[in-house]
Formats: sequence, structure tokens, C-alpha cells
Amino acid sequence: MPGRYTITAESKNISERFSVEVPDTYQKRYNAAPTQSLPVISTSQLKRLSYYYWGLIPQWSKNKALATKLFNARADSLKDKISFKNSLKSRRCIIPVDGYYEWKSVSKKSKIPYRIVLQSGELFSLAGLWESYEDDTGNEVFTFTIITTEANSEVAKIHDRMPIILNQETESMWLDLKEEEDEILKLLKPYPSHLMSSYAVSSKVNEVANDSPELIEPAPPADQFGNYSLFD
Repeated sequence: MPGRYTITAESKNISERFSVEVPDTYQKRYNAAPTQSLPVISTSQLKRLSYYYWGLIPQWSKNKALATKLFNARADSLKDKISFKNSLKSRRCIIPVDGYYEWKSVSKKSKIPYRIVLQSGELFSLAGLWESYEDDTGNEVFTFTIITTEANSEVAKIHDRMPIILNQETESMWLDLKEEEDEILKLLKPYPSHLMSSYAVSSKVNEVANDSPELIEPAPPADQFGNYSLFD
């Protein structure tokens, strides 16, 4: 996946870390989810935080329902699928985050939510692609998807896939449209395990409507009945 993430830093910290202007409308997000309008930095506006809808809608499609199916893109499919091929060449973006959520299956009916972060606690970014299209009212709508790859050994304890995580050096390469495609594709690999950590959080994160600071607080892993899990 991921299917949810967090961006809880102050505007000033985001501006300093990514060298961008942050609009006054910026709000911290503790449970960012697909179809929502969320902050990105794209090749169309490198110096300002923009707001795009999470769920890529190709230019040739105006079916918004399709967006929920394209909120993630597999790294190994980018050169083959028409949905992503053109975006890879000229419409790349990064998504500022400070963590993301993943769910660990502990039985057929029970999953435990975890928040995955950098051990340093620093802001980082996820590699993405963006698209735009004109809606029925003539307004230009911007959408994005997050690129995923196989999980590293830390994340694999929870899930078999993870987003492409970038650092400041690789962010610059990803956003530079002059970079050769072969060099860009080399960036699409699992982030080093020893730089990451994870912890269980409240099942309240399961509800998209919940978006408050308590969601990122550590919570004892519990199964669907509220009992502590022996599988952690």
C-alpha cells in the first residue's frame, strides 16, 4: 500500500525542509486518505505546496470513481501501464509526510494498525505521479498516486509492500525532468530498514472521519475483541 498517512509538522518546518512556500490553508493531517485533497510538491510548481486529490485520474479518463483504484502504483508497472507511463516521463511529484499507516493481519478477521516512521523522527517524502483533467464545469482538477515497491525487512513484519521513500538528494532527482528515465527508475527501491521503525496505534485510525493527534499515539496491539495480541 499505503492507504493512509500523516503530515503533522508545522508550516515553518515543511517550508524549511522542502524549500517551498506553504499556503495559509495548510492543516495538519493525522489520517490522510484516498480521494482527499492533500499537499504535494509537483514538477508543475516546485516552489509551492500544492493541493491535489489522492487517486490518480489519467487525462483520458473523467471517471472519478476510477481514482480510488489508482491511489497506489506498483514501481514495476510504471513503464508498462498506460495509466502511469506518460506521468513517469513528465508528471512526477513528492508527497511530504512524517509517517504512514499499515495494517498487520493477525487472524482472518483481525488486523492491527501500525504507524511507520523514520527512526530520526524527521519529515520525509513519498514518490508519486500526478495528472490533471478538466471537469464538466471547466475547472482543472489535479490528482496523484503514490508509488510502491516490495517491503524492506522492517516493514515486512507488517506488510509485504511499502511506498517509495525519498531523501533530500533523491527528491531533487525525482523532480528533475532532465534526469534520464533509467536513473529515475533506480530510485524506486525499498528504503533502508535500519533507518525506519514502527509502532502500534489505536484502531480509531480505521475510520477515515477520525483525524486527531491521538491517532499517532502508541497503543498496545489489540485484536478485534480488544484483547492484547500475542502476535506482535
